Amino acid sequence: MSHGTCPKPPVRAAVARPGTPDFLTVEEAAALLRVNRKTLYEAIRLGQVPGIVRLGRVLRIRRSILVEWQPGNSGPALGEKS
Repeated sequence: MSHGTCPKPPVRAAVARPGTPDFLTVEEAAALLRVNRKTLYEAIRLGQVPGIVRLGRVLRIRRSILVEWQPGNSGPALGEKS
């Protein structure tokens, strides 16, 4: 048995189900999109991600918009500079 630290369990992203939150954290959205959190932050900074809500320094992403969004068909890939 290893005495190292236990790996963190994966973040469970919200999917379109009754009772799921309307807004996701960046970590939840990254898990849903299967991208690195830093990659998603960079794409948000570049304005490539729809449904972003800023509350002061807090970012939230509207789940319904993110689920319908097709990043491969709307421009550069996440993290790519246009």
